[in-house]
Amino acid sequence: MSGTLAKIAEIESEMARTQKNKATAHHLGLLKARLAKLRRELITPKGGGGGGPGEGFDVAKTGDARIGFVGFPSVGKSTLLSNLAGVRVSFGEIYKVQPYVAPAHFA
Repeated sequence: MSGTLAKIAEIESEMARTQKNKATAHHLGLLKARLAKLRRELITPKGGGGGGPGEGFDVAKTGDARIGFVGFPSVGKSTLLSNLAGVRVSFGEIYKVQPYVAPAHFA
């Protein structure tokens, strides 16, 4: 833990010493990435020892919910929904809707 804090302090002091310009932008970006990685390690430290995979748990499905997937065509929205829900999804009625185009009056 103290080693991580020392590394964070060292990187922060190097960032403070480094001038900000075009030539040092890449170097500062690398320092920021290292700093973010070290801070992430402080928040969620790596687990020690390998006990192998742990026991899983089940969550009972209860209640009603509505969800909606938004995305580009043919990216797997229906496949994701059917895999999560464990049912076959049919969207036939959605595609049969005809849009209404309002008339535009030009002067």
